[in-house]
Amino acid sequence: MYPKRSSVENHVTRRTFWGAVGAWIATAGAAFARQPVLTRQAPCVKGPRVWLDMDQKELDDAYDQTVYAPNQQQITDRYETNSEATRMRIGPPRRYAYGPTPIEALDIYMTMCPDAPINVFIHGGAWRGGLAKDYAFPAELFVQSGAHYVVLDFTTVLDSGGSLMPMADQVRRAVAWVHRNAQTFGGDSNRLYVSGFSSGGHLTGVVLTTDWTKDFNLPADTLKGGLCCSGMFDLKPVRLSARSSYVKFTDRIEQTLSPQRHLDKLNCPVIVAYGTFETPEFQRQSRDFAAALKAAGKQVQLLAGEGYNHFEMLETLANPYGLLGRAMLDLMKLP
Repeated sequence: MYPKRSSVENHVTRRTFWGAVGAWIATAGAAFARQPVLTRQAPCVKGPRVWLDMDQKELDDAYDQTVYAPNQQQITDRYETNSEATRMRIGPPRRYAYGPTPIEALDIYMTMCPDAPINVFIHGGAWRGGLAKDYAFPAELFVQSGAHYVVLDFTTVLDSGGSLMPMADQVRRAVAWVHRNAQTFGGDSNRLYVSGFSSGGHLTGVVLTTDWTKDFNLPADTLKGGLCCSGMFDLKPVRLSARSSYVKFTDRIEQTLSPQRHLDKLNCPVIVAYGTFETPEFQRQSRDFAAALKAAGKQVQLLAGEGYNHFEMLETLANPYGLLGRAMLDLMKLP
């Protein structure tokens, strides 16, 4: 058995304990008293309306995808690594020049099927960046399904003095080059399709509303279909946003390069797609563009990618069971 403690020992222990507790309470109380007093913050005051119900900050954020997609860098890095892996599996592309400057070139990932349909892809990058080599990852889907996959390189708005016109001119000339030279790489010029994502979705809209007969002496139905993913189709609100800090918008640019204002020139079925986790303006732009196409009597399909943000949407183009991959195969009548 353990020996009993003396009453004196027990008394001292209790005294020590309660003394320590009292000291702790006094110290904690003094520390608490030194803490700053928390005050209720005033609610954020909404600024003057700039577009619809948005003030300037809300509009700027609505045209900045990184505000709504915190994993942007992770996904765009994946574009690059998956593109390199795709080239390892199916081989490098053929590189052709479609214009006189070094950037005016395109990559063609070729299928083994003769007289195959062609999908021309226009990459995004907020009009400021992007390279064809980093958008090769959907190529395997098309090549294995019996189509050529063409990715364009073109200038940036930063290298064009802030103007979008040179970029629009280049992608149009690139598509015209593909139509005229399709037979040289085993393509069928009568089955030419175009697709694009983000600012490339805007440029795809520009290509789809081109007057091919007047401007390029090509058939009015040069294009047999198009996919506009997560694009901008009326530049008025974009002009009011922070993007005007690097794009020198003019009345002419806004009017000429707003595809929604030139639907009379569109002669083929169109798929319009967006992700439900994209910014409110990119969602609205896609819905309004699709509604305008329908009202104009054009053949249009609107797709909403549930749970996808802006950058995640494009990855579905590389999957035959993905939202965009399946839709594009159906549009091109591919297995």
